[in-house]
Amino acid sequence: MSVSGVQRKITERVSVGGVAIGGGAPVAIQSMTNTDTADVQATVEQVLALARAGSELVRLTVNNEAAAQAVPAIREQLDQSGCHVPLIGDFHFNGHKLLSKYPACAEALAKFRINPGNVGKGGARDEKFAAMIDIARRYDKAVRIGVNWGSMDQELVVRMMDENAHNPTPKSNETMIREIMVVSALESAQKAESLGLAKNKIILSCKMSGVQDLIAVYKALSRRCDYALHLGLTEAGMGSKGIVASTAALAVLLQQGIGDTIRISLTPEPGGSRTQEVVVAQEILQSMGLRSFTPQVIACPGCGRTSSTYFQQLAQDIQRYLRDQMPVWSSRYPGVEDMSVAVMGCVVNGPGESKHANIGISLPGTGEIPVAPVYEDGEKTVTLKGDFIAKEFQTIVERYVETHYG
Repeated sequence: MSVSGVQRKITERVSVGGVAIGGGAPVAIQSMTNTDTADVQATVEQVLALARAGSELVRLTVNNEAAAQAVPAIREQLDQSGCHVPLIGDFHFNGHKLLSKYPACAEALAKFRINPGNVGKGGARDEKFAAMIDIARRYDKAVRIGVNWGSMDQELVVRMMDENAHNPTPKSNETMIREIMVVSALESAQKAESLGLAKNKIILSCKMSGVQDLIAVYKALSRRCDYALHLGLTEAGMGSKGIVASTAALAVLLQQGIGDTIRISLTPEPGGSRTQEVVVAQEILQSMGLRSFTPQVIACPGCGRTSSTYFQQLAQDIQRYLRDQMPVWSSRYPGVEDMSVAVMGCVVNGPGESKHANIGISLPGTGEIPVAPVYEDGEKTVTLKGDFIAKEFQTIVERYVETHYG
């Protein structure tokens, strides 16, 4: 049981490039590049950015020969940069050909992602699937069998829908789609095991774009197997819609102990950073008390008592500062990720919240005395005033980190 009180289901543990997935290991964060994988430099730069943001696994599109040929070079440049984040190859349609023709690609990847709905049809599907599993087995690689409701195995869909139609009490189409997703994942995993892939090399996912669909499918999948599970709301969308929908779905499942690795599939804002999906994943896990990544800033929403936006700017600046420091702080100051910082805008809840945080500041609201008391571990240590409150408070935060976590 974690400190959050969530009882995690213990699934099979899978090692992906040294990152433990399942078996009681912390929920891992995954992301995916959106660069042309054949563009080695652009892909390396994005992987580095995602890894610096906190992504523990990064998936690449491997859709053609140029991409497959680029993967070893990407791995080499990342290693030379001191970045050893495991790379996952995302294969559809032609993965068996690419992995067979370019063994260096297979060697450079830590995991293959196979979509049973996109492998092929009939006997050809079985041959292609077997070929990819055989390569994974020979190179000792993990495999994620990722079923997606937008590309389901049509033969399985027809068979199960036909069986349901002849049932005296047929289930709804919605129920059947959910069941087909689960059956596709389980049958594919069992097939992989029959081909010699060890159970501790298999991760399952059933990606859907509806919140209730995703919750229902993963609850059923969790009841019927103990494979490690990757969670994610596929095609979650852009901005607040994507963040809210992903949080709504994943929080329910994680609270029930379901899920070993997650990805937040956000559509980036025009010109926005791909790393946002990593930040959102971290904030979901940290808000639920499942993991800690960076000091948390507690800030009030503001009201008629806070006509100034000063506290809003200070909260934003402090939050950005803390996240920017974490690549250095995480190794230099163990435990700093659990620190809480309060930036409050008036006297109503300001002193109380500041006292409950490790370090907090209560700024003056409208009509209040223009001073800002600072609290450290519940005790007022100094009162700031004047034009340099923000700079002085940041200095106090730095000193607190050095003296309490150094």
